[in-house]
Amino acid sequence: MCGIAGIYNLNNDKDIDPLILKRMIAIISYRGPDEFGFYLDSQIGLAHSRLSIIDLSGGKQPMHNEDKSLWVIFNGEIFNYIELHEGLLARGHIFYTHSDTEVLLHLYEEKGPDFIKELNGQFAIALWDKRKESLLLARDRLGIRPLFYTQAGGKFLFASEIKSIFVDKMVSREIDPAGLDQLFTFWANIAPRTIFKNIRELPAAHYLIASRGKLTIKRYWDLEFSPVSSGEDDCAQKLLYLLKDSIRLRLRADVPVAAYLSGGIDSSLISSLVKKFYNSHLQTFSVSFSDQNFDESPFQRQMAEFIHTKHAQARCSYSDIGRIMPEVVWHAEKPLIRTAPAPLFLLAKLVRENNIKVVLTGEGADEILGGYDLFREAKIRRFWARFPDSRLRPLLIRKLYSYIPNWPRKTSAFLEGFYRKNLTPTDSWCYSHTPRWETAGKVKSLFSQELKAQFKGYDAIEEFGQALPGGFREWEALAQAQYIEIQTLLSGNLLSSQGDRMMMANSVEGRFPFLDYRLVEFAFNLPAKLKIKVLKEKYLLKKISGEFLPPEIISRVKQAYRAPDSDSFLRAGALEYVDELLSAENLRKNDYFDSKAVSCLVEKCRAMENSQISARDNLAMVSVVTTLLLDKLYIRDFDSRIPAQLPEEICKWKAPV
Repeated sequence: MCGIAGIYNLNNDKDIDPLILKRMIAIISYRGPDEFGFYLDSQIGLAHSRLSIIDLSGGKQPMHNEDKSLWVIFNGEIFNYIELHEGLLARGHIFYTHSDTEVLLHLYEEKGPDFIKELNGQFAIALWDKRKESLLLARDRLGIRPLFYTQAGGKFLFASEIKSIFVDKMVSREIDPAGLDQLFTFWANIAPRTIFKNIRELPAAHYLIASRGKLTIKRYWDLEFSPVSSGEDDCAQKLLYLLKDSIRLRLRADVPVAAYLSGGIDSSLISSLVKKFYNSHLQTFSVSFSDQNFDESPFQRQMAEFIHTKHAQARCSYSDIGRIMPEVVWHAEKPLIRTAPAPLFLLAKLVRENNIKVVLTGEGADEILGGYDLFREAKIRRFWARFPDSRLRPLLIRKLYSYIPNWPRKTSAFLEGFYRKNLTPTDSWCYSHTPRWETAGKVKSLFSQELKAQFKGYDAIEEFGQALPGGFREWEALAQAQYIEIQTLLSGNLLSSQGDRMMMANSVEGRFPFLDYRLVEFAFNLPAKLKIKVLKEKYLLKKISGEFLPPEIISRVKQAYRAPDSDSFLRAGALEYVDELLSAENLRKNDYFDSKAVSCLVEKCRAMENSQISARDNLAMVSVVTTLLLDKLYIRDFDSRIPAQLPEEICKWKAPV
C-alpha cells in the first residue's frame, strides 16, 4: 500500500513548485516509508511513497510504459495482476517489472478508461497520458482506498489524504457545515462531499478525467439487485468457493501476510481457511479491552488455540483511547462518532511492531451477508408494525442487544419512546436506517445558532435519496438496507476511519476477502432468507463454517465491535487536550457548538457510569470532542504540523530543469 499525491497545471502559466510536491508526499510518508518517487514536467507533478509488498526490487513508482507517454502512480493492490499480465504478454506487450503497477499501463493502452473494469483489487490510481494531456483518477468499487482532490490557484491537486492537499497554501482550510450535518447523520461523509469546504473525494467505483481544464466523472460499477434462484446447498457451495478464491488472491505478496482475529465468525473463518488451505504458519492479531463489557478476548484465544496460530493481542484501556485520540483524529481527517478507531490504531501498531505489513480482516461480511443488528431490527419493526399495540412483539428487540450492559433497565420506556415512533411508514426507502440516523443526530441539537444558520435548508437524507440507483425502491427490504449500509457506513467509516487510516498510519495494509467484487455481487443477490433466517443472522455463512470453526464461535451471540466512548475522555485520568477543548473559554470561542448545551452534556456524562449513559449522549460526547480536535489540528494549528525537515530520500530528488 502506498501514498500518492499530484499537481496538474490547469493554466500552464506557472511552473509547478517541486517543493510543494515534496511536502505533499512527505506529510503522508507513513503510508509508504520504504521508497519515494517523483515525476515532473511542465503540466503534471506526481509523487509516490511506497510500502513495498509486491516486486520489492522492481516496483518503484511513478512507472512508465515503453515510450514514456504514460506515467502512473497508484495506492493499492491488483490481486488478479498475474492473470492480467499473462494475457497482456500473449498479446505482445513487453514488461520491464514483475509488479501489478505496470499491468495498469498496458491495460490502459488497450482499453483506455475501461481498463478499470478488468481489475480485481483495492486501488486509487492516477495515470498521466502525455499524448492526450489528460489525467485519469480512479477508485476501487467499494472505496477501500481513499482519493481526494480540489482546484486552487490554477491547479488541480489530488492525494491519498486531505492533509497532503492542505500543504499548498493556496488551498483554504474551512469546515463545511453541510459536511458536518451529513457526517452526524450517516456516521460518515458521502463522497464527493467531505468535512472540508471545496475538498472533494472521488466516490467509490468512479473515475475522473481532467483534461485542459475540464473535469469529467463517471461511474463504472454499481450493485444491482436480481435474486439468484439456486438452491441453498448450491449457494453455500458457491459462497465457499468465492471466499476461498478471494483469500487465495489476497495472499499474493512478497512479504508475510497475517490476519486479524476478533473472535467473531467473519475473521475466524478467514483465519481458519488461510491456516487450513494456504499458510500453516499464519500469525494472528486481536484487540482486547480492560472493560469486560467490550472485551472478546476469551473467544479470540479459543480460536487461536483451535487453529494453532501464533497470536498477539493489543490490550486497550480507557486511558489508552483518550491518550491517542489526537493522533487518531489527525489520521482520520474527520470528526468521529465513536472511539472505535482508536483500539484499531493500537492493533495496527502492534502488527507493525511484529514486522508485518499485510493483514487480512473480516470487514464486509456483515454488510453483504446480513450480519448487522440494524437489518434484524428493521425486520422486527416491520413485524411489530403489523400489530403496533402488541406487548410481546417489541420484546424481540431485546434479543438483538443482549450484550449491552444493564439492557433490562427501563426497557419498556425505551422501546415505547424510541422504536415505536419509528414503526411506520414501513415503505420508506430508508426505513432500516431511520433509528440510527436519529440517534447520531443528537449532536446537531448542540450546534451553535451561527452554525445552524449556515445550513440554508440543506437536507443530507434527501440529497442521498436522490442519488440512489434506478429501481432501488422496488428491491426487497433487506437489499435496500444493505445497499444503504454499503454506500454510507462501510465506505465512509469502516473502511476509512477504522480501516485504511488506522492501518496506514502504522504502515500496514489491510486486505478484505469478503469485499472481492465477485463475492459482493453474489452475496448481495442471495435471497433474504439465506442471509437472515427468522432472526438468525448470516445464515448461509454459518452453514459453510461448520467444517472450519468450533460450534461455540458459530452459535455465540453476535457482539458488535464497540469501544468505551465518553469514559475514554472523562475517566481516563488527566487529559490536558480534553480540558482545553471543553473549557468554557474554548467553547465560547468556537463557532460549532452552543457552549451552555455542551457544558450540560459534559456534566451529565461525568455524573454517570458509562453503562448508564445513553447511546445518544455517548455519540454526542465523542462527536463534540473530535470536532473540536479536528478544528485544532486542521484549522488552527495545521501549519505547525507540516514537516519542516523532509526525509533524506525526498531531499535528494532534483526536479528536471
